[in-house]
Amino acid sequence: MELSDANLQTLTEYLKKTLDPDPAIRRPAEKFLESVEGNQNYPLLLLTLLEKSQDNVIKVCASVTFKNYIKRNWRIVEDEPNKICEADRVAIKANIVHLMLSSPEQIQKQLSDAISIIGREDFPQKWPDLLTEMVNRFQSGDFHVINGVLRTAHSLFKRYRHEFKSNELWTEIKLVLDAFALPLTNLFKATIELCSTHANDASALRILFSSLILISKLFYSLNFQDLPEFFEDNMETWMDNFHTLLTLDNKLLQTDDEEEAGLLELLKSQICDNAALYAQKYDEEFQRYLPRFVTAIWNLLVTTGQEVKYDLLVSNAIQFLASVCERPHYKNLFEDQNTLTSICEKVIVPNMEFRAADEEAFEDNSEEYIRRDLEGSDIDTRRRAACDLVRGLCKFFEGPVTGIFSGYVNSMLQEYAKNPSVNWKHKDAAIYLVTSLASKAQTQKHGITQANELVNLTEFFVNHILPDLKSANVNEFPVLKADGIKYIMIFRNQVPKEHLVVSIPLLINHLQAESIVVHTYAAHALERLFTMRGPNNATLFTAAEIAPFVEILLTNLFKALTLPGSSENEYIMKAIMRSFSLLQEAIIPYIATLITQLTQKLLAVSKNPSKPHFNHYMFEAICLSIRITCKANPAAVVNFEEALFLAFTEILQNDVQEFIPYVFQVMSLLLETHKNDIPSSYMALFPHLLQPVLWERTGNIPALVRLLQAFLERGSNTIASAAADKIPGLLGVFQKLIASKANDHQGFYLLNSIIEHMPPESVDQYRKQIFILLFQRLQNSKTTKFIKSFLVFINLYCIKYGALALQEIFDGIQPKMFGMVLEKIIIPEIQKVSGNVEKKICAVGITKLLTECPPMMDTEYTKLWTPLLQSLIGLFELPEDDTIPDEEHFIDIEDTPGYQTAFSQLAFAGKKEHDPVGQMVNNPKIHLAQSLHKLSTACPGRVPSMVSTSLNAEALQYLQGYLQAASVTLL
Repeated sequence: MELSDANLQTLTEYLKKTLDPDPAIRRPAEKFLESVEGNQNYPLLLLTLLEKSQDNVIKVCASVTFKNYIKRNWRIVEDEPNKICEADRVAIKANIVHLMLSSPEQIQKQLSDAISIIGREDFPQKWPDLLTEMVNRFQSGDFHVINGVLRTAHSLFKRYRHEFKSNELWTEIKLVLDAFALPLTNLFKATIELCSTHANDASALRILFSSLILISKLFYSLNFQDLPEFFEDNMETWMDNFHTLLTLDNKLLQTDDEEEAGLLELLKSQICDNAALYAQKYDEEFQRYLPRFVTAIWNLLVTTGQEVKYDLLVSNAIQFLASVCERPHYKNLFEDQNTLTSICEKVIVPNMEFRAADEEAFEDNSEEYIRRDLEGSDIDTRRRAACDLVRGLCKFFEGPVTGIFSGYVNSMLQEYAKNPSVNWKHKDAAIYLVTSLASKAQTQKHGITQANELVNLTEFFVNHILPDLKSANVNEFPVLKADGIKYIMIFRNQVPKEHLVVSIPLLINHLQAESIVVHTYAAHALERLFTMRGPNNATLFTAAEIAPFVEILLTNLFKALTLPGSSENEYIMKAIMRSFSLLQEAIIPYIATLITQLTQKLLAVSKNPSKPHFNHYMFEAICLSIRITCKANPAAVVNFEEALFLAFTEILQNDVQEFIPYVFQVMSLLLETHKNDIPSSYMALFPHLLQPVLWERTGNIPALVRLLQAFLERGSNTIASAAADKIPGLLGVFQKLIASKANDHQGFYLLNSIIEHMPPESVDQYRKQIFILLFQRLQNSKTTKFIKSFLVFINLYCIKYGALALQEIFDGIQPKMFGMVLEKIIIPEIQKVSGNVEKKICAVGITKLLTECPPMMDTEYTKLWTPLLQSLIGLFELPEDDTIPDEEHFIDIEDTPGYQTAFSQLAFAGKKEHDPVGQMVNNPKIHLAQSLHKLSTACPGRVPSMVSTSLNAEALQYLQGYLQAASVTLL
């Protein structure tokens, strides 16, 4: 594509169409842009457009399209073509910083994101002048430009907060500090001076404070990994100014908005974060500043209101106190009983209250409320911070703190008892206080794992939680119901089982509650209880204990999916899956209704899949229905196919990308359940599975390979007789997979199934070509994973076709090739094979090479006989060699390029481990002994002399053991 006016015009028209609400116009335009994005100059056309177009909407649209294009294509993925040509990459890097800084803010943000995506891949090695170009712009004095630079620097450096330590990272941070730390500090001081100069100019202050927020964020990122020498030397400059900013209050920066945090609040929140970082990590160096910060932050907490806009500030300020009170050498600051009472009274209790804003979220934005409350994304809520402070204080002052709070809890519960309908929030706060006091350590999987001995959890449960859940009206006091259910969830390991048994029917009843939060919590609590483990690792609740409630449990769970707001509620679907898993055959009487409901749900959500977890659990539930029913009655598989195939066909025809890998997994499960030949409905699908377009998407590959394996297992004869023309297509898939380092093991799974199940004559003509492909890959890029798979394959081939056939095919490709493979690959690498079945295949294969391959006994290959036997005994007796060469460490971690659907393995569609030599060989060590005995009878005297002269003493001892166990001798 040339950089011509005509192309710019075309691009403008298509970008306009991508904004059209009518899908008939929008989709073709999106498809067109997708089809041309691989052309040279495409990104440069977009940049020209966002610089020169007169239409502001087109400018913004071009900037968003450009950012997404960079996000999808900039990273160069191994084994995949480079999607942006080198000339375009160079041109983009040469122009983008200048363009970003001279663009209006809306476009600046998009380009800044694009720079940080490119920077993540190319900075510093492939983009060494990026920093200099950015730092030079600080001199401009134009804060629109300066903020652009700061925003970009922030998105580039914020990854230092969560990267693992490595030499590469240290080198990069050092390079950044050398170039950036001094200019940043000078800019910080200059900006603060400008703030006092312009103290009465609101618009100037807004720009300056935006800069200060970004500067404070950069300070956090640059100091996160370690305390840099530069910042240690300049600590006074930074800390004095941070302290001044914390105590600053400028009327011009205060906002009327009660929801949205203003610049002042955002800056102070970040400073609290910075102070907490220093207090936690660099306490020695920070010690002399700490008391001033504790006082300033304490005053801030006592004077800040309850409005939502202060939430981040208050929670960061409380988190600061929490991190300080946990450190042994600051505990003197908190020891005084009055200080503790004051913290409890003025900071913790007020911030645990359920506010009007929380009530609003509970009712109108329940999804967000649940995410914050259940999944711990409430990191920056006041309640969570107050809870963390309680935990922090309990580390050294558990007794006094529990004492102070017990008084509060009792008075709150008394208030509630006086007038429940008005004072229910008091009980809510009391439950929250008890929870935060009692929980010392918690995990998602097990709930509370360590509790405060001073709190009687069972007594509180019986007196204050159960009565709420037993009340007849499930819709009364929904917040307290949710609190009660959450209490069961959190303390499920502390409350005795007899109380949990009582709560199960109550939870089932609450699945009918109108409140989304209440019925979601009920589903989640049931799911968590059903996964609890009792003695000997069995589930704590047995199917027999839940049996009385089966019908009402299943009815209420599926009914809950019809309640407003919960049609795709992942917690309910997960509870359905877990109930099936626990109840097993107890669900069979209801299966016809259940599978109908699941199929209807599947069809409905496939129109627009938007909840990945919900979808995953739904497919798990479908797999469980199939497994449980067909285990009792294999013939029922036909009924499932009738119920599901209509939906599956629709999903495949409409190319619902998110669901296709799942559909293939369920189909594999159904096909594996058939005992005899493949039904014709599957054979009709077979050619479609070989279409290259399906294999382009990495997420499809594992599921497709498994489905093809199921076809080969069940229908190899049908394929050989009725679809022989498809065998080249099948091998074409193998060839594609084997070429990729990420998917070569999948290629071997497929190849092994072809070798194991296909009639030998149907693959005769392709065998040599298969080996040539494998050798080419070995020469080009030999990885440990590939060698392990290759070893299993050649040994399986040897078992299937005989040792002589293996030797002949190698030597047919190139004379003496067989000896080279033995010497260079099998003998030195066999120790790397992992997995019991894989090791067994290799042991049986090598035994065949040793005992059923005449050239091993009387040609130049004979010298390899003892080393091969030695390596086989090593495979049996030595620990597995799991070393990986340094340059290979990151090969398997291949990010899915762009927006492709990743593969998600369905646990309940799991494939049983298949042992191709199971019937033939039970114990490979005894099999070796028997085979050697047989060989020694054919050529007496040879085997003992070969063994005794060349085998090392330890291996010889092991071999005597095998011979004794098999009760045979070598003649």
